[in-house]
Amino acid sequence: MNRLKRWGKELIVLLLLVVAVSLAMDWLRSPQAPANWPGTPWQTLAGKTVSLSEMSQEKPLLIYFWATWCGVCKFTTPSVNQLVQEGENVLTVALRSGDSAQVETWLRKKGYQLPVINDPQGELSAQWQINVTPTVVILYQGKMVQHTSGWSSYWGMKLRLWLASF
Repeated sequence: MNRLKRWGKELIVLLLLVVAVSLAMDWLRSPQAPANWPGTPWQTLAGKTVSLSEMSQEKPLLIYFWATWCGVCKFTTPSVNQLVQEGENVLTVALRSGDSAQVETWLRKKGYQLPVINDPQGELSAQWQINVTPTVVILYQGKMVQHTSGWSSYWGMKLRLWLASF
């Protein structure tokens, strides 16, 4: 019984340590919205012009910075695609993943139907100080309210969208 109690305490300490390190890494890698972002229009691969400010007014907007070459993204992108299919407010940015035709081909092969802004040279991502893929940014009513980098689960992103409403 004492052994089980000790293992339980060690597990709790380990979990707290993992959470602390994760939060510290998010803080160190935190993106910064550029000063002019509310008025800057973005063009999707589908040819639609979007405004982040307008998209984030009524409900939180999840912006997913990813890349076709990113190993971790292959675990997060299916969850983002599921959020899009469920009607969540999502926009994605393909970072240094080739020209628009290459990104569209990659999306088609994977069966993803994502609203994508192509960032072939990484200029847009650099403006947001995105240093890690994948990175998730949540905007609500014209403000960046949450962000995380690295792997995110479907439920983790869903929870972040829900929490951003408060």
